[in-house]
Amino acid sequence: MLWKKDTLFCDMNPLFYKISEKKEILKRKLRDKKSRETFAQNRHEEKLPHLVAEHCSGLIKRGKGIDPTLQYNKAVNIELAGKAISGIVIRPGEVFSFWKTVGNTTKRRGYLDGRVIEGNKVKPGIGGGLCNLANALHNLVLLSPLEVVEFHNHSDALAPDHGERVPFATGTSVSYNNVDYRFKNNTDQSFQLLVWCADEKQYTELRSERDIPFRYRLVEEGHRFRKEGEKYFRVSKIYRETLDRDSGEVLKKELLLDNHSEVMYDYDQIPRELIADT
Repeated sequence: MLWKKDTLFCDMNPLFYKISEKKEILKRKLRDKKSRETFAQNRHEEKLPHLVAEHCSGLIKRGKGIDPTLQYNKAVNIELAGKAISGIVIRPGEVFSFWKTVGNTTKRRGYLDGRVIEGNKVKPGIGGGLCNLANALHNLVLLSPLEVVEFHNHSDALAPDHGERVPFATGTSVSYNNVDYRFKNNTDQSFQLLVWCADEKQYTELRSERDIPFRYRLVEEGHRFRKEGEKYFRVSKIYRETLDRDSGEVLKKELLLDNHSEVMYDYDQIPRELIADT
């Protein structure tokens, strides 16, 4: 193997990648142990009374180039992780951590090979597909006053869109446990997450003790595909609008993501009308 001066240790071979991964997992555990943050861990069987936001998405994608086995395995993984999350209450001052709540996705715990992204390539991996669940949670949090404190994004063009385009539909990355998704409750009331699966769909809800004073809306502008060299990318700008609950007046508009996602599926499936000239 030829070694280049600027080659990262983790990119030299798969063994070194695993060693680097274990090192990052250990570093995260040590940081959390020293942290003064309080992580959410209490669950309530009973739903909190007020619905803040809800999300529904398909569990199984079908189409050209999509491995059906990995899709069904993804559905199993999401159902397992969803059961670990559902009912958790995030009290004032607490932080929700995806991995502290779900735990390690091992074969022993029933997790299967799903799609994971490693080295900018889609491949099978134990526990794969949980990015879809993290995305659903991210969509809920963005429609609330909760504060995202850790977010990692990967390409949101892993597969062709079916139906209406949903911002942040597939772009949230999670990998045990060093690539986490976290949000903090800086309000004066508790919030609750509910997750369940039925009829090949994933359902998520965010609930609260009391009504919140504002409404929130995600807006995507300039959505198109652009060829750069030999590759295609999805580009857009995604904003969050804060609206007055009674009048609907937009009080604030903030840029959440300047999207530049490499297309990870067959380029023939990109809608021709959405390809920009420049």
